[in-house]
Amino acid sequence: MRDHSDLQSMNERSLAQQAAVRRATFSPAEEKTLRTFSIWEISQFMFDVPADTLRKKLSDDPSLPQGTVEEDGRQRWFSLAEINELRRRLRFRGRSLLPKRPAGRAMRVAVSNFKGGVGKTVVAQHLANAAALDGYRVLVVDFDPQATMTHSMGLVEVKEWHTVWGIMCRDLCREADRIAEAYDDPADCPYPTSEELPEDVQSIGAQRVQDFIQKTAWPTIDIIPSCANAAFVEFASAQYRALHKAWSFFGCVARYLDELPDDQYDVIIFDCPPAIGYQSLNAAFAADILYIPSGPGYWEYDSTTSFLGQLGDALEDISTGFAKVAEDAGIRLPKRFDDVRLLMTRFETSNPLHVAMMEAFRNVFGADVCNNAIEMTRAVEQSGRFQMSVYEQDYRQMTRETWKRARQSFDNAYTEFREVMLRAWEARTAKIEVEA
Repeated sequence: MRDHSDLQSMNERSLAQQAAVRRATFSPAEEKTLRTFSIWEISQFMFDVPADTLRKKLSDDPSLPQGTVEEDGRQRWFSLAEINELRRRLRFRGRSLLPKRPAGRAMRVAVSNFKGGVGKTVVAQHLANAAALDGYRVLVVDFDPQATMTHSMGLVEVKEWHTVWGIMCRDLCREADRIAEAYDDPADCPYPTSEELPEDVQSIGAQRVQDFIQKTAWPTIDIIPSCANAAFVEFASAQYRALHKAWSFFGCVARYLDELPDDQYDVIIFDCPPAIGYQSLNAAFAADILYIPSGPGYWEYDSTTSFLGQLGDALEDISTGFAKVAEDAGIRLPKRFDDVRLLMTRFETSNPLHVAMMEAFRNVFGADVCNNAIEMTRAVEQSGRFQMSVYEQDYRQMTRETWKRARQSFDNAYTEFREVMLRAWEARTAKIEVEA
């Protein structure tokens, strides 16, 4: 017979193995560091200019970052901070290297599907990395208590009050006081104020807006992390709803992000849990764009179909059942996305079953299916094994063509993602200007 002690023992053995992986993959201090990038990578994949042209620019202006030269003197390697300085200072034939950034707040993208193993975290991680290499400032929000995204960003020790659960506690306190203050006499309010909530909720609710944001190994990627202890957020949220019936629990993260300065980030990416619950509904309500990854098998198709139906039903239930609560909180219902896209992952172009499934997806969902799938390659497999994205892997550790093929697959998917994002962003900006 086995009990909880067996599970705890298995957990301890696995934690020891995780530490060994981090020591082998990260720095000796078990801290993840971002590698440097060669002129070949920068010229071909980031700046889209000939390498010799970039070298001449660097030679002509010694004040520009010059990178670090290898011992053999054949190649220069640049940090992302140096690359971003080059973006700001260089122009090629009058063309700026800075990414296009419409006015207004950052665009918010939720990567969601309740089928496990379809690549939600892989997609979210690679979109975040690609956007950072493109010059954007990125915030990642890890909604998943499995915390795979958090670990991939190099964070290990995370307290639960610094996760989305903490954001929800903070929001409950703020909303409780706002609702009470809306009464002519706050004593007439039938709901508790923040001072009447449990002490642990009050203490977490006292956090400042920036307290939840942590740095990563990437200088232009920050994260609101998750941890295993945040798994009870679903139970806690149900308890909080029982305490305060007028709390618009589905708007917590959207309200939190609205507090951030518009120019702090360009892109905010949500890595959602494999479930429809309080956290995934918060992600949906905060998102401008919904990205739904799916593998190329029938069961993934079946699960994606269920996900679409259940998320649609949940959003409809909120629109009808919480209309008054949402109106009082200034939330516009029904929830509308600027775009919804389905992205095929783990795709093998030489597999006829995968090709047939892609055709089936397109027959059903039409233009909502992304044109560029994420191909399954050795580099993609290693990204999960070593907690490193394709962009973080050094191409010298494998054949250059293997690495290049994997990178181009993600680059193509990212380029399409950027087009979708900018189209929605520009439309939103134009609408705001018209209304103003």
